[in-house]
Amino acid sequence: MSTPNSYEQFLQDFRNLVVSATSRLKDIPEEQSRRRRLPDHWAPIEILGHLIDSAANNHQRFVRAQFTDDLVFPGYDQDQWISAQKYSEEPWSNVIQLWSAYNLHLVHVASLIPEEALTKSRSSHTLDEIAFKLELVDNEPATLENLIRDYLVHLKHHLDQIFDEVNSTE
Repeated sequence: MSTPNSYEQFLQDFRNLVVSATSRLKDIPEEQSRRRRLPDHWAPIEILGHLIDSAANNHQRFVRAQFTDDLVFPGYDQDQWISAQKYSEEPWSNVIQLWSAYNLHLVHVASLIPEEALTKSRSSHTLDEIAFKLELVDNEPATLENLIRDYLVHLKHHLDQIFDEVNSTE
């Protein structure tokens, strides 16, 4: 359970990350956004597309979890989502704009979640299957706050991938 101030700081850090990353992403040239380091890896634009997909999936999770007694959510096949949407055929600036706006909206959504819903301990969940780095032992209760914080860890991981990818090809 977090204190209100620590969650408020978390939300401010989330917002700051989105704003600063958006600025850095805009500095990446269109051509470089489509460059794959290895044939079987995603290009930076596809990684950002994956983060949009993650935002879409987690958006509904953040909202639904406020009205249920569990945190049971379906996963999704990341590669199929990337393949179906062909982010690499969209303008880089549009993908950046969508990612940024969606994540700023998620900060807003997360800021409105009542403390009771945010910190409610839920024994029934699938976070051990769908979360990124959240380490929960089977049957260990989880909270919506756990999921939201894990979302940010996932976001940072992939943004680091993008910036590392771009820096290695310069």
